[in-house]
Amino acid sequence: MPHTNSLFTSQLVGREDELDRLSGVLERVRAGEARAVLISGDAGVGKTRALDELAGRATASGMTVLIGHCVDLGDVGLPYLPFTEILGKLAADERFALVLAGHPVTERLLGGGTDAAGDVNRRLRLFEDVAALLAELADIAPLLLVLEDLHWADQSSRDLLRFLLSRNVLQRSTGGPHDHRLAVFASYRADDLHRRHPLRPLLAELVRLPAVERLELQPLPDADVARLVRSLRDQPLSDAAVHRIVERAEGNAFYAEELVAATDTPAGSVPSGLADVLLIRFEQLSETAQQVLRTAAVAGRSVGHELLRDAVGLPEEGLEAVLREAVGRQLLVPGDGDTYSFRHALAREAVYADLLPGERSRLHGMFARLLAGRDRQSGSAAERAHHYRESHDLPEALAASLEAADHAQRVGAPAEELRHIEAALDLWSAVEAAGRPAGTDAVTLTLRASAAAAHAGESHRAVSLTRSALAGLGQDADLELATRVRYTLAGNLLNVDNLPAALAHSREALDLIPADPPSATWVWAAATYVMVAARMADGDEDEGALRVGTQALHAAAELGVDDARADLLISMTFHGGERNRRTPEGREQLRKARELAQRSGSAPVEMRALFNLAVGAIESGDLEGCLRWAAEGLDRARRSGLLSSPYPREMRYLRLLVQYTLGHWDECARDAAEDAEALFSAGGAGPGLFVALARGDFTAVERARALLEEPFDWMNTLVAGIVRTDAAAWRGDAEEAVRAMRYTLGALTGDASTPPDVTVRLAALALSAVADSAVGLRMRGDEREAKRLADTAGELVRQARASAARGEDGTPQGPEGQAWLARAEAEWTRAVSGPDAAAWEKAVSAFAYGNVYERTRCRLRLAEALLAADRREEAAAEADAVRREADRLGATLLREQLDALVRRGRLTVPAKDGGAVLTSREQDVLRLLALGRSNRQIGEDLFISPKTASVHVSNILAKLEAASRTEAVSLAYRQGLITTQSMGDTSA
Repeated sequence: MPHTNSLFTSQLVGREDELDRLSGVLERVRAGEARAVLISGDAGVGKTRALDELAGRATASGMTVLIGHCVDLGDVGLPYLPFTEILGKLAADERFALVLAGHPVTERLLGGGTDAAGDVNRRLRLFEDVAALLAELADIAPLLLVLEDLHWADQSSRDLLRFLLSRNVLQRSTGGPHDHRLAVFASYRADDLHRRHPLRPLLAELVRLPAVERLELQPLPDADVARLVRSLRDQPLSDAAVHRIVERAEGNAFYAEELVAATDTPAGSVPSGLADVLLIRFEQLSETAQQVLRTAAVAGRSVGHELLRDAVGLPEEGLEAVLREAVGRQLLVPGDGDTYSFRHALAREAVYADLLPGERSRLHGMFARLLAGRDRQSGSAAERAHHYRESHDLPEALAASLEAADHAQRVGAPAEELRHIEAALDLWSAVEAAGRPAGTDAVTLTLRASAAAAHAGESHRAVSLTRSALAGLGQDADLELATRVRYTLAGNLLNVDNLPAALAHSREALDLIPADPPSATWVWAAATYVMVAARMADGDEDEGALRVGTQALHAAAELGVDDARADLLISMTFHGGERNRRTPEGREQLRKARELAQRSGSAPVEMRALFNLAVGAIESGDLEGCLRWAAEGLDRARRSGLLSSPYPREMRYLRLLVQYTLGHWDECARDAAEDAEALFSAGGAGPGLFVALARGDFTAVERARALLEEPFDWMNTLVAGIVRTDAAAWRGDAEEAVRAMRYTLGALTGDASTPPDVTVRLAALALSAVADSAVGLRMRGDEREAKRLADTAGELVRQARASAARGEDGTPQGPEGQAWLARAEAEWTRAVSGPDAAAWEKAVSAFAYGNVYERTRCRLRLAEALLAADRREEAAAEADAVRREADRLGATLLREQLDALVRRGRLTVPAKDGGAVLTSREQDVLRLLALGRSNRQIGEDLFISPKTASVHVSNILAKLEAASRTEAVSLAYRQGLITTQSMGDTSA
């Protein structure tokens, strides 16, 4: 709602540059350009104060200002808390009643409504409705959305923020010429972000978005702190006192204000720690006021007036008197909706830490009981669970945790559901059987936790939880439950690529329950076994799985278990040669499975069918078809709240891979940045790394290597292997390329009898490096070393041939595998006897199925072979085609290799418009060069390393044939590569 009165009375000092920058953002928003700023800084540095000043300016200019706060509830998150706060304020203002009436999200997040459509549409509809509400508000008046303390944000709030910034309200409207008039300012504590903090990957993703920028509030200079200190007192402080406060404040505005406020204390020296400073001010209050603040600290960052009144048990007049005292001492500030907040989170933390253990427990119990008696909305269950747990009322904490888990499940927040269930499991053994909820047990609850973990994308956690369920089974455990635990564990192990263990547990499940009479539990045990066996690529296992699968299909049809029947049909495409997913028959079977899964309402099985349809399309060379199937699968995942689960994760990767393959690199880089988060494995953004490497950013190698430091993940290992092998090839390091290839294949193959399909690609990449070295050695006359490398090339091409001829399912690979084989054969010929134009023509033709970049790389080799055969005109034509495609893609490394060939062969390759041709990235660098930026500054502006910026600058100088940066800028103006107009846009 519109911002009214500032909560701060002190003068804002020393933030002129930051305020000017943020005010400029607001001006752009009012002009019709949506923007977001992520504001970081240490605790107390002045983030909230600066945001309050900006909110005041925004309100004065006619903007609507909405402010939401994140709260630290420990391990238990409160889903969508800052957005719920914002909606609550809107709901309390009659001016927005008409707008809110058209958006059911208000009722849903505030806990007052239900979704008749059930779980299927909940999460996506919630996200879209929040976005639509903000867009409508922004259409009425320019809107400033402030989110404070993102470091405490729950995962659901982070996911919603990601959706708003990357997918919706910051994107250009289709119905008009302007963006939504929306500014989003979000603050977080930089000193709270440890290496594993869940906010880190989101920040890294968001800052790559064109409409999002980052602002870091640094500590204030001493001169500004001194100005602030002097402004805080009516009576002047001595120079010595000011100097002492400035010294101890260390640039932190909040430290300075607290030290000044404590100067009247009769105590001697002021402690340097912030907590001590806060407690000094706290102890200056009356005993009654201190007790009220202790009670408020237990409630949290803010507390409603009525709740606080009931907790402290004071009459209205007495409470108002002590609140006035606390507000006067600037420990509490009045907020909207009849609430009071601690002026800073650190103030609340210091008061809370000073409580005695028994006092803390008693107050938590009081708040839990008060909240339980106030409408008992499901949205308050997490808060009640927190208070009950801290008060050691374990039975009530257990019940509230389970209620909070149910609420999180209903609103599509699987990560929060998992945390609440895990909290319940921690309490389970400490609660007597009579105090536990009826109708459940620890094993069943642990299975539910494993499902939530899988839905949240935490595959390893899902395995750990299911192992715990297995360990919790007693000797007299229910047979069906014991079977469910084992086949669930097998499925979870499959998701983390532990195939031997998955096979063992799936066999145990199948052996544990009789096939006759058939039951749904046996059918699912059989379906899991068939699915695991399909991944093993073992002939004997395959034969047994076929028998079990055929039997289970009949049983599933008789019992009407359509979801298990669909799952079996999918797995059977891995066992039947004529019905594999690359054949029309196999794809028809997958479509049938999808229909059965739809009929049964099983989103996970339907997504598995869609994933395999997408993979079958890409394997058969139908890249556009792959994109269509992946889009359907991701849409189903959104509607089901399962975007974090394994198959959507893989479909995101497929989408990126096809974008990369088709040459849609800008889209690929953008989507990779958006998708590189907790929703799926880091390796899922691999195509983004492929683009970065091809564009000359060798930091991609370090990012790829970091993937290997995590627990083993098949996709991470695959991506790291491709990047490391290709990077070594670009650097001309044959030994490293072969080493990276062999390591990757060993890790990916594991205990499987057949190497992965990617073998042919890795072999071709390594062969490229080997061939380069062999050619160089022959030119230097070192035939002995050239022969050694030729032998290595022979070994690599044999691996490529074997992989392409017999893929993981035992059948020859499709168009992609055959194209890589053609390249491997051409590289092998180059390593053994030199470039062969016919071999490279075959490779170029093979990649015509859709892989733009690899086809262009092969065309460069073809140009080289044609030049060696003295077919210069043909070589020049191929080089020109390579130039155009490399420039379109921004493929810096390929362009550099082309330029070297053109210079070496003295080829005449026309340039666009008679001038030098720069890639889009080089154009960006050139404009920054013209502004006088250093390599480091260019890197910061473009989010690349200074070394990469230096490479781009060198390329620009070479293409313009300039001797210096100044001469390059002059020539660029002369050739029209940059203009006064374009520079004006850049400087703006």
